[in-house]
Amino acid sequence: MQVTYWLEHAWLDPVVEPGVAVEVAGDGRISAVRTGVEAPPPGAVVLRGFTVPGLANAHSHAFHRALRATVQVGSGTFWTWRETMYQVASRLTPDSYHALARAVYAEMALAGITAVGEFHYLHHAPDGTPYDDPNAMGEALIAAAAEAGIRITLLDTAYLSSGFGAAPDRHQLRFSDGTAEAWAERCSALKERGHARIGAAVHSVRAVPARELGTVAAWAEARRAPLHVHLSEQTAENEGCLEAYGMTPTQLLAEHGVLGDRTTGVHNTHLTDGDIALIGSTATGTCMCPTTERDLADGIGPAVALQRAGSPLSLGSDSHAVIDLFEEARAMELDERLRTRRRGHWTAAALLRAATADGHAALGWPEAGRIEAGAPADLATIALDSVRTAGAVPRLAAETAAFAATASDVRHVVVGGRAVVRDGVHALIPDVASALSTAVAALR
Repeated sequence: MQVTYWLEHAWLDPVVEPGVAVEVAGDGRISAVRTGVEAPPPGAVVLRGFTVPGLANAHSHAFHRALRATVQVGSGTFWTWRETMYQVASRLTPDSYHALARAVYAEMALAGITAVGEFHYLHHAPDGTPYDDPNAMGEALIAAAAEAGIRITLLDTAYLSSGFGAAPDRHQLRFSDGTAEAWAERCSALKERGHARIGAAVHSVRAVPARELGTVAAWAEARRAPLHVHLSEQTAENEGCLEAYGMTPTQLLAEHGVLGDRTTGVHNTHLTDGDIALIGSTATGTCMCPTTERDLADGIGPAVALQRAGSPLSLGSDSHAVIDLFEEARAMELDERLRTRRRGHWTAAALLRAATADGHAALGWPEAGRIEAGAPADLATIALDSVRTAGAVPRLAAETAAFAATASDVRHVVVGGRAVVRDGVHALIPDVASALSTAVAALR
């Protein structure tokens, strides 16, 4: 069905334009963008506020949403947090994972997210036995995204070891396919569809032995698919890699062909200058997840240096301490201000670009994340009259979005030309909070 949307204010990178008419063809793509349209054309759907391309959440573990608040009790480290995470992971079935992910992806839609990169490693039953459909858990995630009305890149993850070649421990049995070849055979059966693309992931250099890395990289290369990897999130990972292989994780990945322009390193926190140069010279991307990185006390990654070296930046909500890409974008800038005691490392436009076009590119949707002819009609509209955004000059709407707005300010979301959120209400799952409460309670 063809439809025209009239955007009161729109971000047409890098400027804010008032009065923009977006015509959407029957295939859900933008057929024309007209500026200077002072009033809504007859029959147009009006989106009042500030409309940006739909946001791309480049790094998600959907089941971590069940940890929110629970893991805030007491103190500890990433490693103590991980023990709590394992307990939740052990309780999931294909049905309960579908229910949880459906609610989590609906929460994302309410936050303006129209595409998610799901870093998926819960493959088998808790004892490691494959389900009758070996991809039952992945299929549950793909179905959940469809029912929540958003796009997904399922980053099927190789996770073979408890650490540098050691066998998986009892918590990790369901993550492992045994070998990278067995992983490749299983995930080769996954099929792409209109809302879903299939990528690959190396969980980390801890979890995939060096001899297996090339198999994962070759699988992704053969399919021209995105390849993601948790990289140097913890200093303990770097120390273990140096002890096991005599090199940093970045050097190890480079040696085995993992780095490249379709690869994204997630976190990239504890890097040497040489690591930064390697990542930049290979055009390997960086996905920053500031709300998780600070929640887990991981540290502040060298995002400015990475971008200057040639690494495109994207953003993810990772453990879902919150699901709010405006907060992720803002945190990346503000964390850098705290670290350097200097303001203004990224413009508002650059932060929005990380949350839109560059995030989509990292997920294998390079045509998305922009409001222009030929792009998917994926839009998110932010209110300019909430208590957080009221009073701002419309021409500074990008600054308002990047530095003041929150997920709660998203009013309308369109995916493929179809309204998924209207006036803050999800069109497919009207009571998202109830769906979340029920899905999380089932895992206690």
